[in-house]
Amino acid sequence: MVATQKYKTMLEERLKELDARLHELDEELDAHQSKDWEEMATEREQDEVFEGLGHAGEEEIVRIKAALDRMEQGEYGFCVKCGTEISEARLDVVPATPFCQDCAAKV
Repeated sequence: MVATQKYKTMLEERLKELDARLHELDEELDAHQSKDWEEMATEREQDEVFEGLGHAGEEEIVRIKAALDRMEQGEYGFCVKCGTEISEARLDVVPATPFCQDCAAKV
């Protein structure tokens, strides 16, 4: 049986990090007010990168919240596809994973 408290702490800490990072990205995106065309072009390129990072962060937040929900339901640590127990070695690397290694390889 998986020791969920260890992973819950890891996931909650990561959630806080992502939340802080997304707020920083939002502030950075709002800060651009350049009047120079060249600087505006550079800022827009940077904005695209920031937006990509923001989307990736939002997707990770969804995965983390889903993992925390599985913990509350007593289903954490079991593959949502085949039902087998996910190895602790895998959870140590990807604590929000809903899949065992075999099912993840198939997805």
